[in-house]
Amino acid sequence: MQPRGATVMTAFIIGQMTIENRDWMEAYFAEIPDVVARHQGSFSVRGGNPTRMEGEATLPDAAFVIRFPDRAHAEAFWGCDDFQRLAKLRRSGSSLDAILVDGTQ
Repeated sequence: MQPRGATVMTAFIIGQMTIENRDWMEAYFAEIPDVVARHQGSFSVRGGNPTRMEGEATLPDAAFVIRFPDRAHAEAFWGCDDFQRLAKLRRSGSSLDAILVDGTQ
């Protein structure tokens, strides 16, 4: 619960994924949208075809941005058993860099 007068700020989980094999993908992507939605999240970005705009780091195979009402919802999603089970499956064929950031007011 937020203190009276506190501003609730949207939060985003931003991820970049490198895919080593695709064996896990069908099962993962069949379930992940529902798990995100149960935590009031929605995908703003979900897909491949990244294009370099600046920098020299290796481009990921896919990227995503998930919007949540606030950090509490994002953290609850990340820590929930359903997501952790899917994350274990995803890790069987990919690596992920993910960060949690606050949105702007």
